Amino acid sequence: MKNTIRLATKKDMKSVHDLIIELAVFEKEPDAVEVTINNLEEDGYGKQPKFTCFVAETDSEIVGVALVYKRYSTWKGEVLHLEDLIVKENMRGSGLGSALLNKVVKHGNKIGVKRISWEVLDWNEPAINFYEQKGADVKRDWDVVHLNENGIKNYLNNI
Repeated sequence: MKNTIRLATKKDMKSVHDLIIELAVFEKEPDAVEVTINNLEEDGYGKQPKFTCFVAETDSEIVGVALVYKRYSTWKGEVLHLEDLIVKENMRGSGLGSALLNKVVKHGNKIGVKRISWEVLDWNEPAINFYEQKGADVKRDWDVVHLNENGIKNYLNNI
């Protein structure tokens, strides 16, 4: 079995989308994915790419993905945000998650960010343990705040 971690290409976005859907099912949000393959292709490979994506391949099949983008911290400066690190369920424990995270950290170091950040669900103990074993600081005293599309509209209608 040959494993490879590489920069994703536009043609990989169908497989990336499949993994995003698999993650949504795992996270008990099967109907939450609104992004399309076309969105991924346009947003990642247009004139101003909005993200960088790495894929893990086993025997030429994409079985993992790490999608990152830059953001700005008022405390630190440039930060790399890891939106998702996904490994197919049947490939978890194979080392591909570590290989993808290694690639993300090397990429963050190469582009000179001051921090790499991401979220993890509080019930996903295997992921929390994985990240803590890698030296990540899981901030259990912070809550994630979202304003979804409907929330944005309601907000604007009430100001």
